[in-house]
This record gives sequence, structure tokens and C-alpha cells, in this order.
Amino acid sequence: MARHADFQTALDLFSDWRWRLNNLYFIVDKEGNRVQFKMNWAQEQLFEGMHYLNVILKARQLGFTTFIQIFILDACVFNKDIRAGVIAQTLGDAQVIFRDKVKYPYDNLPEEIRGAVPVVKDSATELMLANNSSIRVGTSMRSGTLQYLHVSEYGKICAKFPEKAREIRTGALNTIQAGQLVFIESTAEGQDGHFYNICEDAQVKQRQQTPLTELDFKFFFYPWWKSPEYAIDPTGVVITPEFKKYFEKLEGFGIKLTTWQKAWYVKKAENQLSDMKREFPSTATEAFEASVEGAYFADQMAAADIQGRIGHFPHVEGYPVHTISDIGMDDVNSVWLFQVLPERVRCIGYFEHTGTGMDGMLDELERRREEHGYIYGTHYMPHDIKVREWTRGGMTRIEIMLAEVQRRQMGTVNKVERAFVPDRIQGTRRMLGKMEFHQAETDQGLKCLRNYRREWDDDLSVWRDNPRHDWASHGADAIGGLALIFTGLAPEPLPPQKPLVVPRGSVIAPPIEQHSSGRIRV
Repeated sequence: MARHADFQTALDLFSDWRWRLNNLYFIVDKEGNRVQFKMNWAQEQLFEGMHYLNVILKARQLGFTTFIQIFILDACVFNKDIRAGVIAQTLGDAQVIFRDKVKYPYDNLPEEIRGAVPVVKDSATELMLANNSSIRVGTSMRSGTLQYLHVSEYGKICAKFPEKAREIRTGALNTIQAGQLVFIESTAEGQDGHFYNICEDAQVKQRQQTPLTELDFKFFFYPWWKSPEYAIDPTGVVITPEFKKYFEKLEGFGIKLTTWQKAWYVKKAENQLSDMKREFPSTATEAFEASVEGAYFADQMAAADIQGRIGHFPHVEGYPVHTISDIGMDDVNSVWLFQVLPERVRCIGYFEHTGTGMDGMLDELERRREEHGYIYGTHYMPHDIKVREWTRGGMTRIEIMLAEVQRRQMGTVNKVERAFVPDRIQGTRRMLGKMEFHQAETDQGLKCLRNYRREWDDDLSVWRDNPRHDWASHGADAIGGLALIFTGLAPEPLPPQKPLVVPRGSVIAPPIEQHSSGRIRV
């Protein structure tokens, strides 16, 4: 009877998935030691709350890759006829995951289990067991049907390898039938790509408490401050005013940090710089607003965030409102609205329009004037506007624009000359330190600035010197034009005591000083 009871107890334990995960597997920890795997707080939450399709936005070093691999390995060892796949950025990354997170835990299982379910095929990319269950790794999984799929660092794949991301979306994700398990996990990589879209859609359903079907993704977010490891002795750690303001902002979201957590964050940020909010986000929104790899203006946008220059910065009455425009992909017109204030430039609006040409842009500017009471100054236009309907009766495009602006009593027009891309980028970096943004009205433009990046060379695995030409280049190139115009930022006249009154038929423009360089100072 005792033996039967012992056998029954063992049978009950081995039937308990949680017990198996926490008692059967060994891994190599961060210090290089062989240790028994035990679920941490984050892994436990995922285990308890997992859905069929799971998308995980995370801070670094929380162990999700390890947990998911052991979870899938366990399913293959204790169930027959399972097919599981793991996708990583590169084949080298996939093979490292396979070696350290699949093969090592299997090789360190109790001998009795390995004897009952031996390996029948073992390579650098696949583990086939005698029960006809297998795990394979790679950079895509188009063939076959999978019951388990893990996509590691999908945000980075979407950012660096858009074609690979498309292959995963159309291939691997279509190998999973309704009711099977998918884990997509990543740190954030800008407000672009399929990973961002999945997270956004899943968050909307989460906020609206929409019941999830087997084909809906469930959103999981794991910020740095929930991890007990991310805290140090605050002795000697100086919290600057910028960080104090940031921590106060978090308190407004209900995130109250200890002095030990604040000290850890400040010291970690000294090394991470502009990558801090991406690698160790405090909120899901912050994660996607943070810099992306290869982004030209990562440090400058991070500084604007920390210094509080992105927020509530509305139109200041009495100062003229200027615009700077650029023509992007597919004739997308990007327009920034800004004011030159003492020692700074304030961006108060941004919009894009397609296929409406000059008239569409001016209609929108006129609408904003009526809504906000703007007094327009100068509309700065690119040197070459490649939109056919902007050409009329032999007049130059700038002449047409000037005539229409004067007819509508909306200021004047000036042309921005062509500049070398490196000059424009360096000028933008310098100027961003003197700019503030009214977030509610410039949100899309801010996304452009955060996501404007270099091209990635897939063959050489390096960033190229030239910019990636995509949706983000629209708004970024326009700001680049602004940086080239203003070599210095002399403040415009202070606003009068009474609101400016524009006589009918007059044209308002800022005083212009022409320099030998051909650039203009306001």
C-alpha cells in the first residue's frame, strides 16, 4: 500500500505542469552556475494568465525566453506528436536559444525521463524525441503545422528586417491553428511594424475588457519597477531635477517608487542613455515612445522627454505662426506649425495630407487659423515640390503658393534650398535641444522624429550611412529644413499688450535678414 501511495503521489506530481516546471529542469544562471529552474514573479504571472495567443512587452532580463522554452520543452517531453517552433532575429541567435534554453535543460533531465523519451534526432536546429514530438528553431517557420510557436524579440525583427517580419506574419503565424499556443515577446522598437500593431490592438481590447477569442492576442506588460532585483542602496546617488520630475510623473500614473528603485534607475540610465526607456520601460506607452535602434535623434528626443519639453505647449498669442513643409513618399505632404519664442522654437501643430496638393494644405491651415486665432508669418516650402497640380500657367510653384497665400491673407512664402543629408541631420540634432512640442497636436510628428533611422544592411549586419526612406522620413525631413533655415534663434518681438489686429488685405511676415550663406535668421 505504501508503494502504491508513493506511486500515486509521484503520478500526481508529474501530472502537475507547474510542479514539473519548477522541479525537473536545470539552467545556467546569470553567474554561469547550474541551477534548478524556478519560475520568477514575471514568469509566474504569464503562466497563470496565458491565453492562446500571447504578446509580451517587457523590460530586459526577466527570463521570458528561458521560461517559454522550458514550457514548450515540457509539452514535447510529456506529450506525443507535438510540433513546436522558435523564431529569432538571426540563425545564430536561434541556435544559441536552442543550445542553452532547449538542449541543456533536456540533457539535464532525470535519467529515467530521458530514458523514457530519448532523442531520435539531434542537430543544431532541431530536437526530435521518440514520442514523435519535436522542437525546431530558425528565422522563419512557413512549412508544417505547429501547436506551439515562440517568436523572440519580434519588435527588433520588425525594425531591422521588415521582410523577415512579413514572412513571420504570413508564414509562421499561419502555421498555428485556432486553439494552439503562440508567444510573441520583445522589448519595444518604435511606433512602427507588426509587433507595435499587435500590442496596440491587444491593449485596446484589454482596456475595453473585450472577451478574447482563440484568434485574439492577449497583452502582457512587464515594467522594470515590478522586478525586486532592480533596486540599489541610494547612498551617494544624486537625483537630478529632471529625474525628480520624471518620478513625479510616474506617481501621477500610480507608480510610486522606493528610494532604492529610484537610485537603481538613475545609475542604470547613466549607461543606457537614450535606450533606457526602451530597455527598461516604466509604462507601455513610454516603451514605444522611446528611441529605436539606428534612430538619428534618439539622444535628443530622450533629452526632450527628460527635460519636460514635450507636453502642454500651446500657441502663444501675439507671436506669428510659421510653417515648414516637405514632400515625402507617395506625395505625402508633411507640415509643422511653429513659433519662434525667446531662446526656443515651439512646435504647436503637425499634420500630413495626401493627394490634395497646395489647396488641401492651405485649407487645413485656414481651418486652424479660424479655430485658434493664428496670425501666420512665413510658410517655408521645399526647393522642389513634386506634385503636378501645384504647377499653373507657367508660374513657378513658389509663385503660385505666394499668390494663393496672399489671396487668403495668410502671410508670405519662402523657399528652403536643397542641403546635404548629413548637414540636415546634424542641424536637426542641434536644433532639437532648443525646441518644445505641444504633444496633443504634434503626436504624429513626434513619432516621425523618434522613428527616423538609418538603413539596416542585412548582408553585413551593420547600419548604413543613409536614412531609411519610409513614413517617418516625412516629418523628420521637414524639421531638417527648419534646422537649415535658422542658423541662430533670435527671439521675435514680444507680443503687444493687445491682440494683433490684421487689417484686411495685409500680409504678415517676420522680419528677414539675409546672410551670405543664403540662410535666414528670424
